[in-house]
Amino acid sequence: MNEFDQYIRQGEPSQQERAAYWRTAIGLQAVDGLQTSDYLKATAIKHIEGEIDIDQARQLIKTYYQSKTTRETIDDDQQEADKVSANITKILSSVSLDFSAKGFVALHRRIFDGVLKHAGEIRHYDITKKEWVLDSDTVNYLNWEDLYRALDFDIEQERQFSYKHLSLEQQVLHISHFVSGLWQIHPFGEGNTRTTAVFTILYLRHIGFKVENDLFANNSWYFRNALVRANYKNAVKGIDYSPVYLERFFRNLLMGEQWDLRNRYLHISPSPEWQVQPQLGVEKRVVTTEKTTESIAENIVENIVENLSAMRGSIVKIIWKNPRATAQSISKEVGIAPRNVQEHLKYLQKAGILRRVGPDKGGHWEVLG
Repeated sequence: MNEFDQYIRQGEPSQQERAAYWRTAIGLQAVDGLQTSDYLKATAIKHIEGEIDIDQARQLIKTYYQSKTTRETIDDDQQEADKVSANITKILSSVSLDFSAKGFVALHRRIFDGVLKHAGEIRHYDITKKEWVLDSDTVNYLNWEDLYRALDFDIEQERQFSYKHLSLEQQVLHISHFVSGLWQIHPFGEGNTRTTAVFTILYLRHIGFKVENDLFANNSWYFRNALVRANYKNAVKGIDYSPVYLERFFRNLLMGEQWDLRNRYLHISPSPEWQVQPQLGVEKRVVTTEKTTESIAENIVENIVENLSAMRGSIVKIIWKNPRATAQSISKEVGIAPRNVQEHLKYLQKAGILRRVGPDKGGHWEVLG
């Protein structure tokens, strides 16, 4: 996508913006191994330079494929990449966002309009996908009967969530958890990652983040594999859910960190030289002192009580006061069975609110901040 670099570096503000949207839209096609045509890139440059608007660009792409004769070989994958890239560019050019399950489904329809016959339709079957990063194993995606209900629940929970008093780091952890859960639903037969990515970009802009589109453009395949690892567990192989890779993507995006986002670090059986993912540099926007750290932690506990159930808020308060609290001791204080306490603890860990340090016996809890 070097064709757009000169506009991003030296172009007028409007050209920089349009070029960034095209880079992101084209880069996202890599999650499904698709590449755009030279014609698409030439058309994009016309739009970037202001010769045509985005709707004219989309029509040119549509006409280009309609004009091909039956004797010519039409690359269906390239056609999909071209049309979807143009659709995504139009969507990213807009500031509107329908933050609802209905809006998420409509976004899929807008992205794959003119490409997929089932654009904007919830799947009516269960799916599995062999993943390179999992040695050809699959994530357990949600069963088809519960798709819309789960989508509606997750988005509504996020709508009600308050980021007030959270540190930037805690915000990033929560966003990672939300995006991971949204993707795991996988409501469509195709195009789930691209829809999730576009929805995420729009949502982050909506709640005030300045999103660097280049990270999605250049690391879309890492983004997808990080979502895979965040939702994969195999007790037999000793593999637990690993949201850390997705968190590092968002830490780069929103905190200015520089984790090395290469896919080899995400494989469940990496070679020795790929077992430790390095951070190439640190440019955090938030520096906390001992005093502010304590204040942030207190605010986090307060926010948990506000946004989670009273029971989970009570559990976090207990752990905040006594990091070595056990499920047994917590159950006595809150009045529920230890096994139910364990379920709440698992949820709080996956949400990035609690972290277990050390073994079950002799270890302790940390409230993240």
